[in-house]
Amino acid sequence: MNRRTPQLPSWLPIDAYILALIGTVVLAALLPASGAAADVAGGASTGAVAFLFFLYGARLSTAEALGGLKHWRLHLTVLACTFIAFPLLGLASRGLVPYVLTPELQSGFLFLCLVPSTIQSSIAFTSIARGNVPAAICAGSFSSIAGIFITPLLAAALLGNSGGGFSAGALLRIGVQLLLPFIAGQLLRRWIGGFIARHRKVLGHVDRGSILLVVYTAFSEGMVNGIWHRITPGRLGALLGAEAVLLALMLALSWYGAKRLGFGREDRIAIQFAGSKKSLASGLPMATVLFGAQASLAVLPLMLFHQMQLMVCAVIAKRRARDPQDTGTDGAGAAREPVTVG
Repeated sequence: MNRRTPQLPSWLPIDAYILALIGTVVLAALLPASGAAADVAGGASTGAVAFLFFLYGARLSTAEALGGLKHWRLHLTVLACTFIAFPLLGLASRGLVPYVLTPELQSGFLFLCLVPSTIQSSIAFTSIARGNVPAAICAGSFSSIAGIFITPLLAAALLGNSGGGFSAGALLRIGVQLLLPFIAGQLLRRWIGGFIARHRKVLGHVDRGSILLVVYTAFSEGMVNGIWHRITPGRLGALLGAEAVLLALMLALSWYGAKRLGFGREDRIAIQFAGSKKSLASGLPMATVLFGAQASLAVLPLMLFHQMQLMVCAVIAKRRARDPQDTGTDGAGAAREPVTVG
């Protein structure tokens, strides 16, 4: 008699990477890096982030990006959701201080609203829901590129001193650590693009490992500085509630707003999934530069939102997949293949 291996429900996308993130936070709480070890971890984290954005630049096909410009209305809609609607809701969260959120958590909540959209999970959920996959690829890529410039500027303008050091020097470090490696990856793509495409799976583990190192470094610094003593279970629950409202508002705005703008079903799916998400991979490195010792609290709202958006959007994508198929041209084409959610 064969026994089935116990599995999580298919609608609950808690994968090994999410568990690894949680394990990294626990490790930082139990064995935080301090002293010389913290210096080594910080240097390794800086190098890992630079390599991460180098890979982003090397992976992005310039021809594919230029081809996606024909959907400029869709991309502008996604960018408006990401860098206008989200920040406005983040600013509105100031009304939650001090009754719902502490000032530190509100700063992290606002920072969450400023980071760019995801690429991988936007593509994955758009594919599952039978939406316009090429548009989702380009929209996520454009958002990530724009975020390198826009996110630090928005953070400097909207967070001010609460960010722990927004200055010309901080913006310069963002450029050196994130933008220059990205440009280098684009310039070298002609020679290394094929190698990266052939080893996409292995390099995917490398960039996820880079994020884990950034998480460990940030949360270790928070533990050493005693930041975590400022958070109570009640405040954590209030933060989750505020993020649930934020996600619900953006899912509704991106879906119904796209309908009012005249987009078809497939484009609306791409807009909803690209316009309602925030990138952990892009946000974490920026937070470590911009927030310094306060980075662990700053990235906590983003980490929680990341998992929440995966769970909720997985349910929505599978429901959208059961919608009657449109008779029009399918923008997703042959791109409907299983995609790893990240």
